[in-house]
Amino acid sequence: MSFQIALISEQPLDSCPSEWRQFNSIAELLNDTSANVVILSLAENVCEQALIMLRQDHRYQFTLIYTLKSQAKPLTLSDGALPTDIATIQKDHATLMQRLAGFNRGRHPEQLEECVMAWLWTRPGASISAQRDTKSAQIYFYPLIHAFANNEPVNQLLWLRLLTEQGLLVSTDLVDRIRLCASCNSSRLNYVDVCPQCKDLDIAKEPALHCFTCGHVAPQESFLKDGLMMCPNCLTRLRHIGSDYDRPLENQSCRACRTSFIDADVHVRCLDCDHAQSPDELRVREIRHYTMTEKARLRCRQGFTEDISREYFNRLNLIGLNDFTYLLDWQLQQARRYPGFPECSLIALQFNGLENALTTPEGQAALDNLVERIKETIRDTDRCSRTREDQLWLLLPHTDYQGAKILGQRLAELLLLLEGDDNSVNSKVAVFTLPGDLLAEENAALLMGRLASEVG
Repeated sequence: MSFQIALISEQPLDSCPSEWRQFNSIAELLNDTSANVVILSLAENVCEQALIMLRQDHRYQFTLIYTLKSQAKPLTLSDGALPTDIATIQKDHATLMQRLAGFNRGRHPEQLEECVMAWLWTRPGASISAQRDTKSAQIYFYPLIHAFANNEPVNQLLWLRLLTEQGLLVSTDLVDRIRLCASCNSSRLNYVDVCPQCKDLDIAKEPALHCFTCGHVAPQESFLKDGLMMCPNCLTRLRHIGSDYDRPLENQSCRACRTSFIDADVHVRCLDCDHAQSPDELRVREIRHYTMTEKARLRCRQGFTEDISREYFNRLNLIGLNDFTYLLDWQLQQARRYPGFPECSLIALQFNGLENALTTPEGQAALDNLVERIKETIRDTDRCSRTREDQLWLLLPHTDYQGAKILGQRLAELLLLLEGDDNSVNSKVAVFTLPGDLLAEENAALLMGRLASEVG
């Protein structure tokens, strides 16, 4: 089948290339055969809705969709402005199809998580971007999640938080910080000043006077009687400010209870559910953009089903990076504090081009063999962790430099099995032994950063 480009335009274009097929609407395109690339020549507000309709159709979920002209604001679901030549379009399409074929071991994404990950996987550098929508109760939404959810109700902020906790997404730029109703999570809120005494809305700024004779405080107008300044409480004539009277700080009063006060209380009323609350009861949410992590990229290559998505290195009983760093810091503290403390070693393994090995059955088998050999080599008391999918750390208590060097050489030999004949994968090993290699004031994070630079 030849390479097909569909142009969606409400008005026919006279300069349209002959190999392009023109359609008047999205509905007309969806009733036709699938196109390889779609180009939109629509008004901005129509273009956004058209993109959602296309991304909800399984034929165009991941298709390259360009806009004929640059838009005033970025369209999250598009692939930007149309390239200048057909060769670039065909190249981008071929790259996308190649990456999509390698996603989830060739299985077409179906669940929301898989669809979002497939989008990010086929478009390196893309992100899940927030977009402002003043018609929405929460002001912001994520078009990518909205489109792939296919009209299913999804709490987008909760969904993003769960995938972040699973290590598949990481937040990037902070877009905004909003406050939500504690009852219904709406951000359509009205902030009102109320009387601190009776909580009534009917308050006003009124100049007040304070009588020094009896201490009476009241609005200024109540002190005026027949053109004279006179305290309405003790009937003392007030002649000189500072000696007979002054103006108190309380310059606001409540017309309901007649209380005078300096600062009003602030109450928040939700315009959707009418729930009243104080500002500190509101829920604070940060709106951020998100992108996929190294762990997510590994899952995209290895698969999302339970038996496939298990990471190769998890068979080494990996511990969390925070726990690993804590254990290493503990070893460093003991080595500094106690002379003669048994030596401890740290080994860093860097796999460059690991993704190339995972694209072939031979490379996957070699990685399986490598992991099994590492399991046989290390001891039960050793601890393993990862900072990235291609960087492995081994903490070896009671292991001197000579023992760590021998183990490092053995691991280097094992890594040769992974590299293969085409040299698409290469690896490096760095060995550190304390206290001999320890630098002054160096902690676990700095030490791991130094070793990572050596093998990176």
